Amino acid sequence: MEEVIVERPAPYIAVVRLNRPQARNALGQALRAQLAEHFGALGQDDAVRCIVLTGGAQVFAAGADLRALVDSGPIEALLLNNQRMWQAISSCPKPVIAAVNGYALGGGCELAMHADIIVAGEGARFGQPEIRVGIIPGAGGTQRLARAVGKFKAFRMLLTGQPVSGREAFDMGLASEVVADDRVQARALELAAEIAALPPLAAAQIKEVLLAGQDAPLEAALMLERKAFQVLLASADKKEGMQAFLDKRTATFKGA
Repeated sequence: MEEVIVERPAPYIAVVRLNRPQARNALGQALRAQLAEHFGALGQDDAVRCIVLTGGAQVFAAGADLRALVDSGPIEALLLNNQRMWQAISSCPKPVIAAVNGYALGGGCELAMHADIIVAGEGARFGQPEIRVGIIPGAGGTQRLARAVGKFKAFRMLLTGQPVSGREAFDMGLASEVVADDRVQARALELAAEIAALPPLAAAQIKEVLLAGQDAPLEAALMLERKAFQVLLASADKKEGMQAFLDKRTATFKGA
């Protein structure tokens, strides 16, 4: 059985769906390898302008596969080079929306934080419970969480291992939107359709500049923004978008 399924529900939109329901979408090695492969391909696919990442309507991902970790040592972990699999997601140039229902724990929470937008259900549960089994997050959980919610809220989650609800995640800055559980998947697709209808070159530049600039000094980040702004002035989509605005019609963007 494929542990990751890619669907194309609408033009320019791809849905990447985790498919290990019997293990609550635990992030085993095969699943992570398939995720990396799909994100690498979708990132280079001109027919894709936005990606929705989900585990489905019941659970997002319940974390790492502890059965594979219980006897694992440092050399085995080093040789796996798992950071390369995660990097395929973090470096994807297309906007990524995580649609989170149910558990997003440990590696599942880290996976959601690799997205650019998180749509959470009211009943979602975000957490980094690694401390409860004697380890710490190993795929960016400490660093991305602190950058998203701040030092003090991150420490509370990391040092207690206690999860937060979808509503709490939104209030603390860990989710972009919170909606009723039965609206999560539809809302993520609505956002994806809205983004996919906009200029893909501009979307890619927004993502690149925001991520590159968030840890850079302000002046350096502003320089990156100016350069991206100047580059986009040469795009056909800029001409189409501005002319359509003046003509009071809907623009058609071609990614050129």
